[in-house]
Amino acid sequence: MNILVIGSGGREHSLCWKIARSPMLDQLYVAPGNGGIGDLATCVNLDAENHDEIVDFCRDKNIEFVVIGPEAPLVNGLSDRLTSESITVFGPSAAAAILEGSKGFTKDLCAKYNIPTAAYGRFKVAADAKEFVASKGTPIVIKADGLAAGKGVIIAENNEQAFAAIDDILGGQFGEAGAELVVEEFLIGEEASFFVLTDGENILPFGTAQDHKRVGEGDVGPNTGGMGAYSPAKIMDPAMIQRTIDEIIMPTVKGMAAEGRPFKGVLFAGLMITDKGPELIEYNVRFGDPECQCLMMRLDSDIVPALMACANGTIDQMTTEWSDKVALNVVMAANGYPGSYEKNMEIKNLDEAGNAENIVIFHAGTKKEEGKILAVGGRVLNITSLSPSVSEAKNNAYEALDKINWKQGFCRRDIGWRAVEREET
Repeated sequence: MNILVIGSGGREHSLCWKIARSPMLDQLYVAPGNGGIGDLATCVNLDAENHDEIVDFCRDKNIEFVVIGPEAPLVNGLSDRLTSESITVFGPSAAAAILEGSKGFTKDLCAKYNIPTAAYGRFKVAADAKEFVASKGTPIVIKADGLAAGKGVIIAENNEQAFAAIDDILGGQFGEAGAELVVEEFLIGEEASFFVLTDGENILPFGTAQDHKRVGEGDVGPNTGGMGAYSPAKIMDPAMIQRTIDEIIMPTVKGMAAEGRPFKGVLFAGLMITDKGPELIEYNVRFGDPECQCLMMRLDSDIVPALMACANGTIDQMTTEWSDKVALNVVMAANGYPGSYEKNMEIKNLDEAGNAENIVIFHAGTKKEEGKILAVGGRVLNITSLSPSVSEAKNNAYEALDKINWKQGFCRRDIGWRAVEREET
């Protein structure tokens, strides 16, 4: 079959890398793609916001299956439009994608269906939000309600920081995404990511990971879209996974169906493992980036039937096989990220860096021009390794990364530090 992937990041590169191995595939297209995906798929310059253009392309190229990578097209209803045109699509409807499109909606859903999460308040008026902060104390978490590219979350250590974040968000820092905000209790514990595929009724557990959101080593500095990840997350042992399914995932799947918003796609639960057990930080309605790159490295099964089962209502008939090795990736970002940064800087020596059997370099913010790879985004490369242990995966990833010639790039040097400490004790 002919398949179209929507997106341009490292997540989409890894999805294309995995889909390209499927015996079900005839032709693979990606819109718009990036500087690395062109080796696997035909990159086409389509606008995901132009649904007519996407549909026309699918008709022209006999596309039988569309995989939507990023959250924005899902929240904007691309999945609905494709479904209405009888084109099979991986990704939830706009009504279901509100789980990521509105943090306030998700918190209200948790309250209604007794899903463990932090205490919270929803606000559109700064004075009311500040009063809530003053009553709860700090540290406290301030979140823009809508989509903010992973940057709309501020952990405030004191009232001054909290009040500034409230003023910034409601003052327009994130545009429409900050028309409303959520203020919530600061949870103490260890973060983990848990993924399931679901057809709206049944689920298929699809791996665990641990992301590194802060820009600086030791988890300091502002939040980013993610500076690296590894999978599996050791803290998510079988007992913790089962509790997460029973207490968080299944109540959500059943609750969304009861609300008339059945969720079909990948449900990505960002968790805090506290002394009480797993608590939901937030939901994403697409694969994590950079977590997806690790999952694709570890997945031994053909991914296409599993993704299609979400749309076809047959996820209960699916099983998957996984490598027992550890996948770890390190993000190379442009100097200045998550703030402003230079573009169109050439990256050299990628072929040598990625020639080891257990290394794959997934591109994100790159373009290919006259045979050269240029950095055009904030997060630019994902150096991903698959190795017997976290320590080995980390060492292998950094060994490959250090061969890359890109002076305008940086990375965190401590990806996987929690798991490495566990291995050493």
